[in-house]
Amino acid sequence: MIRFMFLSVLLLSLTACGTINNALVEKNKQFEYYRIFDIKTDANRNVVANAASKGLGKNVSSANEARPIPTSSTLPEIPGRFQVTEPFKGTAFGALAAQGGGSLGMKMATCEGAVWTANATKNVTNSFNLNLTACLFQYAQGYHLDMYAHFLKQEGGLMQLSRSMANAMVGTPEEWVEKTFLDVVREINTQTNAEISFLEGYPEIQGTPWLDSGESYTKKQ
Repeated sequence: MIRFMFLSVLLLSLTACGTINNALVEKNKQFEYYRIFDIKTDANRNVVANAASKGLGKNVSSANEARPIPTSSTLPEIPGRFQVTEPFKGTAFGALAAQGGGSLGMKMATCEGAVWTANATKNVTNSFNLNLTACLFQYAQGYHLDMYAHFLKQEGGLMQLSRSMANAMVGTPEEWVEKTFLDVVREINTQTNAEISFLEGYPEIQGTPWLDSGESYTKKQ
């Protein structure tokens, strides 16, 4: 009986130590998100681009935007789509980036054929680092808005308590990324009254949160 009690106490102690150790381990976690929305409207491309720019600016620290000259006077029947590349794959720099941010390495989204593009960042010290690319593709029936983001989130260590307190007030990094996406769509909807539908993405969206009063979407764990 005494031996059993001793083993029980020892197991509980080891479990507690393991839990504490896991909490103290500093972890860098890298995630990818993407969203593609269809926007049915006859609004001018500059109106839609201005709305997208305004929505994006609500949540990022910096943004580099471009409005390329249209390659044709005739709108295509099928809109373009963003592409993800790994320009440094196979190089020493790419290997270093992979070590610093997980196996995803350093990826970039390209927007060939888009009428408006934006590359934006949001950095919160000791919390997360967000890089987002948005592409607005015009086609015969309106626009497609493609948004791709990858972010590095920090967890654990001595800073976790302050992170948790900040997350409780302003949202988790996952929630912040989702809000950044949705505010772009919301602003386009506000400015153009377009018919907007979610086509594809990861993680999946539940409902139409850019129209609903409540926030309802899937959060990446």
